[in-house]
Amino acid sequence: MAKASIGDVDLVLKTMATTIVDNADYFAHLDSIVGDGDFGYSLRNGFEVVLSDWDALDRSSVGSLLKKVGLIIAAKVGGVSGPIWGTAFLRAGATAGDRTELAPEDVIAMLRAAIAGIMSRGNASLGEKTLLDALVPATDSLEAAIGDPAMNADHGVAAIQRAADVAVKAAEDTKSMLAMRGRAAYTGERSIGSVDAGATAVGVILQAISAAWRERYGKGETA
Repeated sequence: MAKASIGDVDLVLKTMATTIVDNADYFAHLDSIVGDGDFGYSLRNGFEVVLSDWDALDRSSVGSLLKKVGLIIAAKVGGVSGPIWGTAFLRAGATAGDRTELAPEDVIAMLRAAIAGIMSRGNASLGEKTLLDALVPATDSLEAAIGDPAMNADHGVAAIQRAADVAVKAAEDTKSMLAMRGRAAYTGERSIGSVDAGATAVGVILQAISAAWRERYGKGETA
């Protein structure tokens, strides 16, 4: 699997931001079933600023870019989502450091750092009906792909699609979980039977990233 450039990181981040803004109503609706319904709109507030500041973001390194996005999210996204998502970007950025391109192993290390940050900041674990329940399986899938020769011949197109599919299924599987974190935790057993909004968002975002990645590299284009 080839290394990713800052241009690739740009593609992933812009796709993520656009997808969050475009799906704000959907994410908010999911959150309103057992939560306070502000999840999609809170995220949109932050990522709209990311998009408006896009051309001015520091691209001297992957770490500087991710840290800047993390600071915007932490400052502009309300509720618990701001600190949690902001911490994820800041931890990933710290792990990326001054790199200007990323090996697949670097990407996994960044995702693991983001996951650890979410767990620490949100005091959350797997199985508690949060975005972790989609993000962790997707990351596991990507990591497994690194060691699979069959997944390494197309610049990560198949690997990213598989990770996105894993995230969607994992998000659907949160229906049977009892919410243990956030506003949904106060609803007790009423939280069973509906998907977690954060986990669903991870699946939607990864599907969009997969489509954008396939558009760029599906015909064998190189970085």
